[in-house]
Amino acid sequence: MKYLFGILFLLISVTALAQQTERPLVQFSGVTHNADSARVIVPYVNITNLTTHKQVFISNYEGYFSFVAHEQDTIRFSSVGYNPVTIVLDANVLSKSIIKDILLKPQIINLPVFRVFPWATTDEFRKDFLSMKIADDDLEIARKNLTPASIRALEASMPHYGNEGINVQDMHNNLVNSHSITNPLLNPFAWGSLIRDISAGDKSNAGN
Repeated sequence: MKYLFGILFLLISVTALAQQTERPLVQFSGVTHNADSARVIVPYVNITNLTTHKQVFISNYEGYFSFVAHEQDTIRFSSVGYNPVTIVLDANVLSKSIIKDILLKPQIINLPVFRVFPWATTDEFRKDFLSMKIADDDLEIARKNLTPASIRALEASMPHYGNEGINVQDMHNNLVNSHSITNPLLNPFAWGSLIRDISAGDKSNAGN
């Protein structure tokens, strides 16, 4: 009885193998695209023939692939960041060539929320929180600026009148100019006076 089951199993395996080898060969070609935008190419896609479990291919940098397979082979396309796509090749192909555009859907993975805290324990957080210095708001800043000490400091540093700073600057400029030495040759009025003196001296010499 055991031999009978063994013979039957062997016949079924040989029949399945014969049916598989009898399937005609086809040239399978195509381009891998992004399903959300057909113009976007997905390069370097892994292509596995699940029927044979031995044929593994990869598309090039332009997403193009081409290899020989059997009719009705199951082909799986996979790439990082995309959901895998599995297709079954057509049967009874007259041209012995199959061309398909493979559309890969981008894979969206929602990661769990992870919160990073700079404190190792809650006690350290409580200690830093209690010792934290909070910045003053506008009301507190205005209250500090209106204290008597702040007003006295402003009175000592600010001029009493709006033009006081300008007068001090004018006084400084006048003081600097009064002690500076100017070149008389650069003064046109000095040139005029010099010419008149020379003319007056020539006239006096001519009279003598």
